[in-house]
Amino acid sequence: MKVIQFYKNETQLIRRAAKQYRDAQHQLYNQYAPKMLSVCRRYIKDVHFAEEVMLGGFLKVFTNLNKFKFEGSFEGWIRRIMINESITFLRKEKQILFIEEVTSYREESWNNINIELEVDQIQELIDSLPEGYRMVFVLYAVEGYKHKEIAKMLEISENTSKSQLFKARRMLQQKLNKQNNMSNGTIEI
Repeated sequence: MKVIQFYKNETQLIRRAAKQYRDAQHQLYNQYAPKMLSVCRRYIKDVHFAEEVMLGGFLKVFTNLNKFKFEGSFEGWIRRIMINESITFLRKEKQILFIEEVTSYREESWNNINIELEVDQIQELIDSLPEGYRMVFVLYAVEGYKHKEIAKMLEISENTSKSQLFKARRMLQQKLNKQNNMSNGTIEI
C-alpha cells in the first residue's frame, strides 16, 4: 500500500488547519494528541480529567491557530497551551495549595539511589506529591521552566516556587529511599 503525503510540510498543514480544513486539523490532532495528553497527565492525576483538559486545549489551539507566528516550534506552542489549560483546571478545582515559608535551599544528591523504575512507577511517585509540590516540580524538572517563569504562571513568589521544588525533591528522595530499602530487603523501623 502506498502512502500519499497530503502536505509537504508542517507549515502548510498548520496554515490549512487555520483555514478550518478539518482534514488538516484532524492530522494535527492525531500527530500531537498523545504527547499533549502526557503533558496534561503530568499535572492532572485523573486520566479522564486530563483528557478533557487536552480536548479543551486543542479547541483553544484550533481557534487560535492564526495567532501562531511560526517562531519557535509548533509543538512548544501547543505544549504551552496545554500547561496553561492544566493549571486553569486545577485552579478551578481549587486543587493547588502553596505553602510559603522561608527555607534554606541546598542541592541534595540523588546519586545514592540504586533503584530502577518504570515510567508508570515514576509517574505514581510524582502523582503522590501534594498538588503545589507536583506542579512546581513538573514545571521545573520536566518542562524546564525557570523559577521566575513558574512564579508568574502560578501567581506565586519565586521563593515559594523554590520552596515547593525543594520540598518536592525531598519528598521524592524519601519515597525513593523507602522503595530502595524495600527492594533491597531492608525494613525501616
